[in-house]
Amino acid sequence: MFKHEKQLFHPVNVERPNPQYAALMQEQLGGANGELKAALQYLSQSFRIRDPEIKDLFMDIAAEELSHMEMVSETINMLNGREVDYKKTGVGEIETHVLTGLSPALTNASGYSWTADYVSVTGDLCADLLSNIASEQRAKVVYEYLYRQIDDRYVKETIDYLLNREEAHNAMFREAFNKVQKTGSDRDFGTTKAAKMYFSLSEPSPENNPFKNSEFKHPAFK
Repeated sequence: MFKHEKQLFHPVNVERPNPQYAALMQEQLGGANGELKAALQYLSQSFRIRDPEIKDLFMDIAAEELSHMEMVSETINMLNGREVDYKKTGVGEIETHVLTGLSPALTNASGYSWTADYVSVTGDLCADLLSNIASEQRAKVVYEYLYRQIDDRYVKETIDYLLNREEAHNAMFREAFNKVQKTGSDRDFGTTKAAKMYFSLSEPSPENNPFKNSEFKHPAFK
């Protein structure tokens, strides 16, 4: 069951309309590393999880990502302003000015529709956790790019908050991975000597190459 509470997870505002930047923000609404993708990926993965604590973690983060989607949408709505004018969006996504009446659409910054192909679900908890760690890291990168390209202090505050929440989710998924290491697909790794060998195929190789002639261990996130 989901319940919508009308207050935003974190307040959002803008100093002034900026339709061109609204087009950029669309990437975190309907893009491959955006909030909708994250919410549906974690939700879809959770249905197969048997560990009750980790299942709740996935569900809780999925619900929060939906609230982030609401924040991003409201920010886009404010940035688009009140009047349709395609000339204010010189490049990128212009559908909001000719198709959706300035409503935030489920598209990326180039106007391509969101697709379920963005969502990764394997049924293997280790593989899904590693995928989610990477997803949060990629989302951080996109937000960092967005942060550098706006001088609106309210928008920057919103992005800063979302960046910090992506970092929190990243840390939570890393902790969960530490808990389930050597289970599922992770249990299958390192069963022979070949799984711990490094082949130096780049010559000349740096003298202090830390990977050369080393035996790998299971990764652990601190």
